[in-house]
Amino acid sequence: MQLKRTALLFAASALVLTACTGNTPENQGGGNQGGGVKVTNDEPGKKVVIGFSAPAADHGWMAAITDAAKKEAGKYSDVELRVVEGTNDPNLQISQVETFINDKVDAIVLLPFDGAALTPVALKAMKAGITVINVDRQFDSPFAARSTVLGDNYGMGVSAGTYVCERLKGKADAVVAEIAGIDSLPLTQDRSKGFADALNGCGLKVNNRVAAEFTVESGEKAAANLLQAARKIDAIWNHDDDQGVGVAAAVKNSGRSEFFMVGGAGSANVMREIKADNGPHKATVIYPSTQGADGIRLARLAVQEKSLGDLVEVEIPREVQLYAPVVTKDNVDRYLPTAFES
Repeated sequence: MQLKRTALLFAASALVLTACTGNTPENQGGGNQGGGVKVTNDEPGKKVVIGFSAPAADHGWMAAITDAAKKEAGKYSDVELRVVEGTNDPNLQISQVETFINDKVDAIVLLPFDGAALTPVALKAMKAGITVINVDRQFDSPFAARSTVLGDNYGMGVSAGTYVCERLKGKADAVVAEIAGIDSLPLTQDRSKGFADALNGCGLKVNNRVAAEFTVESGEKAAANLLQAARKIDAIWNHDDDQGVGVAAAVKNSGRSEFFMVGGAGSANVMREIKADNGPHKATVIYPSTQGADGIRLARLAVQEKSLGDLVEVEIPREVQLYAPVVTKDNVDRYLPTAFES
């Protein structure tokens, strides 16, 4: 039942993603604005000043979040984007948002380093009449943002586990290993739960598990420990392609090649390996680095009182959860253009 429920959620997420990303300047999507009057969303409209704040770009995925947001804003002549320096200090990020409020921007797109810590200042912005779009890490209050753009951490685990099940079909004694991220984070817990649930559906389980810290160094250390502890492995799922650079180094140093690997987040370097089909990576699971760009687009539409062009609803959605597809050599060309560099 869990897998069926997840499949339905994936289908719904895919529809929302199509709606959110199909309205590009190259694909002029329209929207119904009250009274049944159809307009073109990408035609210049009211000027929108957007403040953007995210954590420090200390790894490839986070750097891609900010880069994608800047590129998206640059597509629109009616958008002025004000980007502050990324920071992992919640107090500094709070002061950045305070500045946006004092400057009376029209909207704030905010990927908080700590969602709970940034909730009060986001509430303050909303009360001041500023549209807040929450990205990736949720606030504690539903009133702190007009809309929230999320990845699907549980869905990542389900996608990875389903792929492993398909490749190991009929191999009841298969040994499955997992290299997680930071275990104390809910997102890591969600990824691991989704992976375990999917494996359970085909009679497999995680036999060996280690946790890293989303860094190259931690990935190499965790993978080395795993490979030393497990003398036989059939499949490895690594939660994060940034830490996967270190994981790949440990695998190479071990000289082992009896297993295949599934990555996480969807980096360009892993996708190139998948396409070349000359290494252990046979797949990766997307955790979209386009979330910041989607936040920019939603902020513009909300301030200009437009809807998503492919939806009948006259308002933007309250929440957009993006899909977690599996990338293989069969579909890698579709995802490479939006992949980030680890």
